[in-house]
Amino acid sequence: MSQTVTRLFDHYADATAAVRDLEQLGIAHDDLSIVASNADGHHGDHATHDDEGVNDHGDVSRGASTGAMLGGAGGLLAGLGLLAIPGLGPIVAAGWLAATAAGAGIGAAGGAATGTIVGALKDAGHDENDAHVYAEGVRRGGSLVSAKVPDALVGEAEAVLDRNGSVTAATRGASYRENGWNSFDPDAPAYTLDQVREERTRYAQPARF
Repeated sequence: MSQTVTRLFDHYADATAAVRDLEQLGIAHDDLSIVASNADGHHGDHATHDDEGVNDHGDVSRGASTGAMLGGAGGLLAGLGLLAIPGLGPIVAAGWLAATAAGAGIGAAGGAATGTIVGALKDAGHDENDAHVYAEGVRRGGSLVSAKVPDALVGEAEAVLDRNGSVTAATRGASYRENGWNSFDPDAPAYTLDQVREERTRYAQPARF
């Protein structure tokens, strides 16, 4: 048996460090995923990429070269590529969560993907509240790491995510709700660069890597 372990990261560098540590723990490529905001254009300009969706392994089309540019020498990060998902705006993603949210094997004209990340997280075993918080976290500029972990490794996987600076849905959701947020809205406009910067300032902590 396995469980899905997911955490939000305010810094992309912390998220990728967590992915590498999970791979070292023995979590298979096909059981890992990362979905990170690219609202600030840090990972490249979506307008200059001819993305076609994701394949059956969750690697974004043309993702191998994109992953290499983003510093993913191997493993999950070698499959990174650029997509746009309704409500999230521009993202960089790889793995099963990207495949589920975008619709595995479905082409996406102009880099626009179909599907919802909330539905994908719920299908993976998260309750609706947590799924909404995690999706909102990516919309606001965060990075999401999710892993399907054998029961025997769940404690170690959670420790990996915690020591790399992750945030739980309960913690971040409480903060969002204090400021009037209720749920993720896939029809809402994506965050602008200024909004993302403001959000990151609100939860500012230095990246660990």
